[in-house]
Amino acid sequence: MTNARPSTPPPSNEPVRAYAPGSDARAALQQRLRELRGQRVDVPAIIGGEAVFTGATTEMVVPHEHSHVLGEFHHAGADEVAQAIDAAQAAKGEWAAMDFADRAAIFLRAADLLAGPWRDTLNAATMLGQSKNAHQAEIDAACELIDFFRFNVHYAEQLYAEQPNSPGAAWNQMQYRPLEGFVLAVTPFNFTSIQGNLPTAPALMGNTVLWKPSERATYAAYFLYKLLEEAGLPDGVINFLPAENGADVGDPALASEHFAGLHFTGSAGTFNHLWSSIGERLPTYRTYPTIVGETGGKDFIVAHASADVDAVATAIVRGSFEYQGQKCSASSRLYMPASIWPEIRAEVAAQLDTITTGPPEDFTNFVNAVIDQRAFDEITAYIDAAAASDDAEIIMGGAYDDSDGYFIEPTVIQAHDPHYATMEEEIFGPVTTVYVYPDDDFAGTLDLVDETSPYALTGAIFARDRAVIRQAMDRLEQAAGNFYINDKPTGAVVGQQPFGGARRSGTNDKAGSWLNLVRWVSPRAIKETFTPATHYSYPWNAPDAA
Repeated sequence: MTNARPSTPPPSNEPVRAYAPGSDARAALQQRLRELRGQRVDVPAIIGGEAVFTGATTEMVVPHEHSHVLGEFHHAGADEVAQAIDAAQAAKGEWAAMDFADRAAIFLRAADLLAGPWRDTLNAATMLGQSKNAHQAEIDAACELIDFFRFNVHYAEQLYAEQPNSPGAAWNQMQYRPLEGFVLAVTPFNFTSIQGNLPTAPALMGNTVLWKPSERATYAAYFLYKLLEEAGLPDGVINFLPAENGADVGDPALASEHFAGLHFTGSAGTFNHLWSSIGERLPTYRTYPTIVGETGGKDFIVAHASADVDAVATAIVRGSFEYQGQKCSASSRLYMPASIWPEIRAEVAAQLDTITTGPPEDFTNFVNAVIDQRAFDEITAYIDAAAASDDAEIIMGGAYDDSDGYFIEPTVIQAHDPHYATMEEEIFGPVTTVYVYPDDDFAGTLDLVDETSPYALTGAIFARDRAVIRQAMDRLEQAAGNFYINDKPTGAVVGQQPFGGARRSGTNDKAGSWLNLVRWVSPRAIKETFTPATHYSYPWNAPDAA
């Protein structure tokens, strides 16, 4: 036993590796890609530290080469969820009672393992299983996840240190208890870092977790679980429950009296369903559950006539087409002034002419495959509709091919109607739509931006005129939880831009900040009086002097 109160190391953002030609980092990553390609992984559910092979499996394939099978994962169902709840409840007491320094050490060790010997594995798994290029995998599966681990420890320490005032002969304390029950973490396919943060942030605060990884990214999620295992995470703290159908895990988990919280990233429709299901079951639960969710966005770039043309064009290309537009922050609606749109259009076209699409193992490919056939079909349906529409036209790209992989060319649609479908509906692919507005209707265009979409996740304004920037910031105050000035609306960095949006984009609990961590505790105020009263009476209650 120690009576020390150690301070955790101050965090800093993990440096991004460049993977330049001829570098040792590039050679090591390419070698790991070859090794993983040559293996076939049998992924079980992991409950209380034990592998569970159910026999019902789904193949995990490479999106950019769908004939190549990386392995299969075993489906969890109601029986496995019941076992996981028992395991989470059994692990809860010891985990919650563990000194914060010891819990923190596990996640700090996970960060260092990921920064070192596990980096190539997580990056390569993300490249193969989710078709991310080396840079997109590096900033996600390595840097952002390392940052989540380190900064969450830092923010948790600050939260625990936040204590009430204690005047007089009393000592006031605030205990930050974990929730009374388990947390269900439901994670998306597009970011390995989010798959890591959603179960580990509640766990850091003393909670035990049931983790349902995306069926479209279970491959990288499995390696991530094994990383946490090597870091020393005790059995039963996080229980790994892959499934082809989310309801197979979600329904029995939400039916348990011990359900205490939902940490979710995914579609608005799924989140609405989960929230409704929780509401219907409120009498079942021992406590009102915590609900934290981030859904999606219809994110915008607005340019003013004073904007820098090259900066706007580059933001469009990077913000719309990095990771094939499969980011909830991707810029998928553009509002461009008529006076400079021809120059912006020419520069966007010039940049897109140099972009190649293909497998991420070829590092020269900037754009890779979309995640699967379902996504391919949904995205290309929008392209086909635009090609046939009188209200829109395809002005760049538009080609696609799924014969070997799910490849879609970066596509720009020009809408003649600002309420055309692709200006309003989330597509989640390499498709963006531009509406060209008259220069003298900038104020009206800001109204249009604010009122067009039910989402409010990210957005950007480009202008040199400071008064215009202020005008846009004020008018679009509620339109984006992450707002960018003269920068693309993607690429939030932990510790710099806490991420999340409101309206139909989620509960805006800001992953990568203390605002998220505080949702995973149930505070208890404690007052200890050193010299307690010994009689009920007060001075005011005494009779007046004769």
